[in-house]
Amino acid sequence: MTEIPGDRQGQGAPGTPATGRGPNRGGDFSQRDDHHPSAGWGAARSVGKIIAAAREPVGAPHAVLKMNQLKLSAKKDGFDCPGCAWPDDRNGLHLDFCENGVKHVTWEMTRKKVDGEFFAKHTVTELNGWNDFDLENQGRITEPLSYDPASDKYVPISWDDAYALVGDTLRGLSGPDEASFYTSGRLSNEATFLYQLWVREFGTNNMPDCSNMCHEASGRALTAAIGTGKGTCDLEDWESADLLILMAVNAASNAPRMLTALAEASRRGAEIVHVNPLIEAASRRTIVPHDFVAMGTFQATKTGTMNVQPRIGGDLALLRGVAKVVFEQDAVDQHFIEQHTDQYEAYRKLVDDTPWDDVVHQSGVAEEIIRDLAGRYIASRRSIIAWCLGLTQQEHSVDTMREIINLLLLRGNIGRRGAGPSPIRGHSNVQGNRTCGVNHHPTEEWLAKHDAATGITSPREHGLGTVATIEAMAAGQVKVFVSLGGNFALAAPDTRATFAALRNTELTVQVSTKLNRSHLVHGRHALILPCLGRTELDVRATGEQGVTIEDSMSYVHLSYGKRKPSSPLLRSESAILCGLARATLPESATPWEEYAEDYDKIRDVMARALTGFEDFNRRVREPLGFRLDQPARERVWLTPSGKAEFHPSPLPDVVPPEGRLMLSTVRSHDQWNTTIYSDNDRYRGVKNLRTLLFMNREDMAERGLTEFDLIDITSHARDGSTRSVWGYRAIAYDTPRGSVTGYMPELNILCALTDNSSQSDQPLTKHLVVEVTPAAPAP
Repeated sequence: MTEIPGDRQGQGAPGTPATGRGPNRGGDFSQRDDHHPSAGWGAARSVGKIIAAAREPVGAPHAVLKMNQLKLSAKKDGFDCPGCAWPDDRNGLHLDFCENGVKHVTWEMTRKKVDGEFFAKHTVTELNGWNDFDLENQGRITEPLSYDPASDKYVPISWDDAYALVGDTLRGLSGPDEASFYTSGRLSNEATFLYQLWVREFGTNNMPDCSNMCHEASGRALTAAIGTGKGTCDLEDWESADLLILMAVNAASNAPRMLTALAEASRRGAEIVHVNPLIEAASRRTIVPHDFVAMGTFQATKTGTMNVQPRIGGDLALLRGVAKVVFEQDAVDQHFIEQHTDQYEAYRKLVDDTPWDDVVHQSGVAEEIIRDLAGRYIASRRSIIAWCLGLTQQEHSVDTMREIINLLLLRGNIGRRGAGPSPIRGHSNVQGNRTCGVNHHPTEEWLAKHDAATGITSPREHGLGTVATIEAMAAGQVKVFVSLGGNFALAAPDTRATFAALRNTELTVQVSTKLNRSHLVHGRHALILPCLGRTELDVRATGEQGVTIEDSMSYVHLSYGKRKPSSPLLRSESAILCGLARATLPESATPWEEYAEDYDKIRDVMARALTGFEDFNRRVREPLGFRLDQPARERVWLTPSGKAEFHPSPLPDVVPPEGRLMLSTVRSHDQWNTTIYSDNDRYRGVKNLRTLLFMNREDMAERGLTEFDLIDITSHARDGSTRSVWGYRAIAYDTPRGSVTGYMPELNILCALTDNSSQSDQPLTKHLVVEVTPAAPAP
């Protein structure tokens, strides 16, 4: 495999300290125990620095104040944060934003430009040697660009020529399945619907998406257990719960606006249990920045009443232990179980037959702690269990989510106020992407309704997900790769294999706002098509256009950008998709040109095609938008049995082999997905360092390691292959024996393509067997 500058970033080399994909500006690195409250003045200072760095003294604060204000009235008065999918406040909160949201918006608002003039100065080979922070920090892409192999540079191309290149290439394939179409969670509902319509009319279901790498397991588990792939809770439930169990959720970084809900729950006396191998800042206390009294008096509010630290992968065993106590205490809701569930007796027998020794060994949690947690669950009348990627990116992920549902069913905690399952989605519209059709394994029911509304005949054969697409590109079976948003090259597992697969294609197409690694890891031909950001005005021939977003609790609302676009050459995602579709399908009866100019017409067909979107244009213009129905919330179970399904699954063996450890990858606080803002992680006390491994002190001592020693990390894939990074730093942290944690995307290289869950097909980036040794000397 040819080595290309930049491909080894984060991997290091034997005998030398590794550098990460952040700015690498130098300076002393450090890590300290820092137990200051989450959010509060630390976040306020960070926001101030971010706004100052944006050099937009008026525009940046104005944009921040408009963020998440779109639902206070039916007017076009705000835009949805392009960050996380946490629901917007529905009670008139005027400062409904967070530190990470401000980072998103100001990062998008930059005045820096990437255009043909920029690429005239830099070859792709040169840029591949830059770190990922510097790539994104060049600014907004402002014109369409095409890769020129002769000069190894991107050069300007007209929109019409770009569309023609894509259309001609796709029509020249031997069949539609030789192309694959990826999307991140950034797309609007309208763009998502157009994307899948184009792809299905072209003739394939090859639609991998970021859900394949994050919450695929949640959707599969929830659909099987209660008949819907989404959580049943909304913010009113969070405001009513007696007990919140947050599993593998780092709220302070991943969904900071959740801290408001946790603070309010704490004030009303609710129990808040954090289940996580790492004790994170959000599990201790917070000062909510829009609480001016608390800010002025430095008065923190507790955000947790109990921390439980299972080993990586030990969550299912922990939940099984809680279920054992529920049965021992005869604390089941027998009426609910008889009326609404199936397979109860089989599940009860499995729990009874599971020895406590197995529960404790596999969970890594003492029996008395499990009994304490179970006592809090039994004492609660209304319980919510929320979870994030720390549970989903594991081999037995679906079984773990099913065990969450099992536990909720035991006490009737689904279908009543203040109770239920609540997956915490990451990207802003990742849930809407799946709702509106980006799905490589659609059901016949969904396709039939869609086809009747759109007039096309969709393919019925299931398509390729993320890992299968990478494998197919590597094998030469997928020749065209189109990506709407995201940074696929860095988000995917097995970085070197993913890079090689992308370079093996005929054409890669990236619809993007800013320069990133995926533009430099491309096929023999490549296009970069620049699109409007969420904050920017979208004006078409019929006037100003708004787009809709679905948050993680199934509310759908309109979003209107407010800022002048960074370049007159930018086009909206919807307009770009319509242009690509027409160039690919010149004889199509679909009115692509009309859809590009009037998004109401897109919504009209969505109203006929998508269950729950009836009367879409009127309902979404209501001041608070609308919530999609969740049948399980009404105790309507769309399962084969017509009831909620208990799921008896055996405990998996998650204890790492002798001498090895279990690795989970996470984001730093100053990072969102693959976008890295700095080399700091304020809430974990880290400064100027990303190439690290958080380790238990006893695991370090067993290997002869002291703080900041250089280490090498080798993963052992289940196919027998190994992958290594060199020159990382060992950092002592409060984590269970046998469990270690480091940052993505640097450590994605350790996850082999073959290391994906047999239950969900998700990469096992939070469930990797590794060996950690003192760093080898340079050769």
